[in-house]
Amino acid sequence: MKKLLFYLGLFLLVVNIAAAQKKSSPINIEYSDYADINQTEIPDALLLRGNVRVSHDGVIFTCNKAYFFQKENYLKAFGDVQMVQGDTLYLNSKYAEYNGEVKQAYATGNVVMRSPESTLVTDTINFDRNSQEAFYNSHATITNKDNTLKSKSGRYYANEKKFKFLTAVTITNPKYTIKSNHLDYYTNSGHSYLFGPSTITSKENYIYTEKGFYDTKKNLAYFKRKSYIKYKDRRIEGDSLYYDRNREYASATNNVKITDSINNGLIKGHYAEIYRDLKTQKDSMMITKKAVAITLVENDSMYVHGKKMIITGKPGERIVRAFNNVRFYKTDMSGKCDSIHSDQKTGLTKLIKNPILWNYENQMTGDIMHLIGNNQTEKLDSLKVLNNAFIISKDTLSTGYNQVKGQNLYGKFVDNKLREVDIIKNTEVIYYMRNDQQELIGINKSVSSKINMILDKNTIETITNYNQVDGDIYPEAELPENARKLRGFIWRGDERIKTKDDIFPQEELDLDAKIQAESKVEKAKVDKPLEPSKETLDYDKKNPKPVVK
Repeated sequence: MKKLLFYLGLFLLVVNIAAAQKKSSPINIEYSDYADINQTEIPDALLLRGNVRVSHDGVIFTCNKAYFFQKENYLKAFGDVQMVQGDTLYLNSKYAEYNGEVKQAYATGNVVMRSPESTLVTDTINFDRNSQEAFYNSHATITNKDNTLKSKSGRYYANEKKFKFLTAVTITNPKYTIKSNHLDYYTNSGHSYLFGPSTITSKENYIYTEKGFYDTKKNLAYFKRKSYIKYKDRRIEGDSLYYDRNREYASATNNVKITDSINNGLIKGHYAEIYRDLKTQKDSMMITKKAVAITLVENDSMYVHGKKMIITGKPGERIVRAFNNVRFYKTDMSGKCDSIHSDQKTGLTKLIKNPILWNYENQMTGDIMHLIGNNQTEKLDSLKVLNNAFIISKDTLSTGYNQVKGQNLYGKFVDNKLREVDIIKNTEVIYYMRNDQQELIGINKSVSSKINMILDKNTIETITNYNQVDGDIYPEAELPENARKLRGFIWRGDERIKTKDDIFPQEELDLDAKIQAESKVEKAKVDKPLEPSKETLDYDKKNPKPVVK
C-alpha cells in the first residue's frame, strides 16, 4: 500500500511538471507564401516558404524559409532571418533556431544584433528570452555612436543594457583605446567597469589599472588598484586616481607618487591634483598631506617638505613653491623657512621668511637667503644671505662657539659642497684657534670690513680678515664668558634636521600612520569588481528618451 501511494505521488508530480512545461504558448504562424508537410524531406515538420512571418509571446520572426515542428514548439529559420523583440532588440542572421518551450534562440551566419544603443556583429549567438541574455564565443564587434568594441566572447544583458566580457576585449574611441580581460560595458550610459590588468592608451597618456571605471561619454574615470597615469615626462600613481580627459585634470589620493623622468625627481604625498595644458605645455600640480619633493643631486637626494607644494610651468621651466613650515634635508645640508620659491629655468631657490640653513655643523641665518644652481652642471653653484648674515658652529673641544656675522654673505659651492664664504660689511668674528695638535692657541675676536673663510666639510680651514681690521687673539682666561658671543647670537642646534624623516611635523607622521593602517586593511580584503554606481543603474531614469509625436 505504501509503495502504491509513493508511485501515485511520483506520477502526480511528473504530471504537474509536464503540465507546467506545457503552459508555454505555441508558436504562431502569421503568414507564408507557401506551406507544406513533407514527411520524406522534413518528418513531423511544417515547411514554410516565402515571406515567412511567425510570432511568439511578443517576438516576431521573419525569414525566407522555415521548418516548424509543432509538437516540439520549435522553429528552424533560413535565409534573411530576423528576430524582433519590441523596439529594443533586432537579431539578423542567415540561419536561426527557436525553442518556444524554453524561449531560447540560436543564430549563426553573419549575425547582427541591434539595440537602440549599439550593434553587435559576430558569427554565432545564443539568446535566452527568459533571462534576456545573449552570449557568444566567436569574435564579435560592437559599435555605437562613440566606441567600437571587439572581443573573443561576451554576454549581453538586455534588461540592464550591459555587455560583460571575460576574455580579451578592446574599446576603440577616436581619443583612446581600452584593453581588458574583464570589462562590463553599459551601452546606454557608455559606462565601463574594468577588473584585472587593463590599459587605456591615448596620444596624451597611458593608464594602467586593475580595478576601475571609465565613462566613455563624459571622459571621466576613477581607478582603485595598482593604478597609474603615465605622461611623456611624468608618472602618477596612488591608492585611488580620478581623471577628467576633457580638462586633462587628474587627482590622486593616498600613497601618491609622481615621478618626473626628465628631472630625476620624485614627489610623494597623500593627495595631489594635476592640470595639463596640452597647447602651452604649462602644467600645474598641487600636492599635500605629508608632501615631499625628492631631487637627485649627484648621487645624493634632496628632500623638501611643505604643508602644501605647487609646481607649475613647462618641462625645464618649472616653478616649485612650498608653503607653511618648509623643511629640507640633504646629507651635507638641511634647513627650514616659512616658504620656498624655486625657479628651474634660472636655478634660483628663495628661502622666504625666517630662513635657517645648516651646512654640516655650520648654522647660517639671515633675513633673505638664496640658493643658486647651475643648469649646465646640474649642481649647486652659490649661496646668498642678505641682511644680518650670521654663521655659528660649535667649537669641537670646548663649550664655546665660532661665530661670524656681517651684513651680507656670499658662498661658493664646489661639487655641491660649500667651499668658500665671503662676509662683507660690518663683519665681526669670534673664532677658537687651535694648532695641529688641537690645542687652543687663543680666541680671535675682531672686526673688519670683509671676512673670507675656506671650509672643508664641517671645519674652517682658514679665516681671513680684510680692511680696517681691529681686534686681537685673547688667551681663553682673558676673555670673559659674556664677551664670547656676538650680538644677535641664537644657537638653534636642537632644531637641526639630521635625517630625511625629520622634515615632517608630528601631525603629518600621525596622518601617514593612519592612512597606512587603512590601506593595509583595504588591501587585505578579497579583491572583486566594482559594483555599478547608482548613476549607471538609474541612467535611463535620469536621461529619458524624447517622446516622438
